[in-house]
Amino acid sequence: MPAPLRRRRHVAEPERHFYVYCEGTKTEPAYLEAIGRRLKRTKIVVVAVGGVARTVAERAIEFAKGQRRQERERRDVSSFEENDQVWAMMDRDNHPDFDNVIAMCRARGIEVARSNPCFELWLVLHFDDFDKPISSGDIQTRLHKLLPQYHHRQSPMPSFESLLDKVQEAEQRAARQLEARVAERDPFGNPSTTVGCLTQAIREAHELALRR
Repeated sequence: MPAPLRRRRHVAEPERHFYVYCEGTKTEPAYLEAIGRRLKRTKIVVVAVGGVARTVAERAIEFAKGQRRQERERRDVSSFEENDQVWAMMDRDNHPDFDNVIAMCRARGIEVARSNPCFELWLVLHFDDFDKPISSGDIQTRLHKLLPQYHHRQSPMPSFESLLDKVQEAEQRAARQLEARVAERDPFGNPSTTVGCLTQAIREAHELALRR
């Protein structure tokens, strides 16, 4: 008599992790944590590094290297690459070797959420199609007018919940900005930001998990 068939146990795929190493220690982590509360089918791990862009990149690269080493030791080489992403989030500001830092990240498989001049540009794009060169101080002032509870020094960590319904609009505006900079042959130019690439990746991972 044949053995009874056993019901195959459903095995859930691992939750996708996004490890984000930030140059900023307040505004950027607060925003990413708000995204994480909304998109709960992903795991966002924020590491507020501080310092300059190169420091952020080096920390992200070292972490990814360590994760890959652990996977090799467990003989499970592909799982980290397939299920997790490591990002370096940094501002152009006045960093002299910014372009080299980005190239260093890409060469080592680290994604980059870069902003020129600074992260607040990405937040402004939740409200309007801003697209002209501007300084960090001026874009922070503009954001305060659009989001009064934000102030660069006094209140850099307001509630970002009101912005979360506008993320896809911001992604579209950021994409148009990037296209304009490429057309000008200045892909890292002011203003530009790739933070929308990060939020899109998180959104898509969350939506994929919901469909499983």
